[in-house]
Amino acid sequence: MVWVIVAAAVVVVGLAVLLVRSRRPRLDHGLDSWRRHIDALSPEARRQVIDRVRGSEPPADQDDR
Repeated sequence: MVWVIVAAAVVVVGLAVLLVRSRRPRLDHGLDSWRRHIDALSPEARRQVIDRVRGSEPPADQDDR
């Protein structure tokens, strides 16, 4: 009867460890998030927006008369 209780305790502890490990954020996820953030801030990622803004501005050599 004691071995059944010990086996059940081992299973419960094992499941608890797996649950805690799966809920904890991993370093890889943080690193991937950081890389996505940096890529979004890069000039290449913003090039379309910059081109649209530059296209909507009047040319600098025209006078406002």
